[in-house]
Amino acid sequence: MRVALAAAAAIATLLLSVFVVNAQPFETKARQALMIDAETGTILYSKNPDDPFPPASLAKLMTMEVVFRAVKEGRLKLEQTFPVSENAWRTGGAPSGTSTMFAALKSSIQLSDLIQGVIVQAANDGCIIIAEGMAGSEEKFAELMTQRAREMGLQVSTFRNSSGLPADGQKVTARELVWLATHIWREYPDFYRIYSQPDFTWNKITQRNRNPLLKMNIGADGMGTGYTEESGYAIVASVERDGRRVFAAMSGLTSDRERAEEVRKMLDWGIDGFRKSQLFAVGETVGQAKIYGGQKALVPLAADEPVSIFMPTDSPDEVVAKIVYDGPVVAPIEQGQAIGALKVWVGKTLSQEIPLRATEAVPVGPIHWRAYDAVAELLTGWIRRARSS
Repeated sequence: MRVALAAAAAIATLLLSVFVVNAQPFETKARQALMIDAETGTILYSKNPDDPFPPASLAKLMTMEVVFRAVKEGRLKLEQTFPVSENAWRTGGAPSGTSTMFAALKSSIQLSDLIQGVIVQAANDGCIIIAEGMAGSEEKFAELMTQRAREMGLQVSTFRNSSGLPADGQKVTARELVWLATHIWREYPDFYRIYSQPDFTWNKITQRNRNPLLKMNIGADGMGTGYTEESGYAIVASVERDGRRVFAAMSGLTSDRERAEEVRKMLDWGIDGFRKSQLFAVGETVGQAKIYGGQKALVPLAADEPVSIFMPTDSPDEVVAKIVYDGPVVAPIEQGQAIGALKVWVGKTLSQEIPLRATEAVPVGPIHWRAYDAVAELLTGWIRRARSS
């Protein structure tokens, strides 16, 4: 009898933990793309987010993270100066024909100005000057960039120089770029503001910010663009509007115009195409997990924070939420023990994964109950294996 009741309760829990709504289709011409809600990290759109591509100037985001961190920790001062070497001048300066702040050969530039040159003007000479000043050479600085990426959990992003100029083995992904951009916004708010600075003047030359979104009046305030012949036009962008912020990255576009149009459409959809709905309060039961060998057949599960999801306002695709855990969970169970997660899919994209914990303790049950559970697990386990084979 207890086995039958437990099985029925488990089925009821599963059915209650799944809900379906409509999700608006969105397509982009980009080969790789990812967009998240900044507050929660919810993935709002995903397309080949883990396919690597050359970063071009988007590598400067990691260059700046290394610099921002050194300033925050007191290892660098904004007022200290770095010399302009011939290598920096030739490789990234006026003779290079690339993005430059026109740093004068053998001059010295204050770090605060170099930071503005790199962020606003995408200055390659500014990157090389910083790299040589901090690490002695650009190669050694690139090693610091990759090392820092690994420390931050970025397992794919690899850097060969500080500027993003073409180099074998240099690569990033849309997912890791979005994570890096969100990290900079959270950890270095004073520096993040520079990404929306409209222009910067150095060496009597004024250059406007290269981010095409800043002049669109859509709430954009970051972060950078890039282009290589191999991967096309790319961008990392952020918009804050109507009390919400989203971050996005995309690559593989065919022109700067297409890049601006595609990312604007995606950001607008991210802000306007979803509504946030709170499903459960902190500690409120989200669902139940089946217990093996316990005094109870099921244990209630709850999250450590309010459970909210972003519901597409109009869509033909399905949004599905399920409680997922490796089960049955073996007793004894401690109150607060981590047991699975609530996973939310938007179409085929795993959008959110919210950890769940047991809200109460479940001691080991009497031996005859454990015997019933053993028989039930023998049967249901065989069914699970048969279905998966």
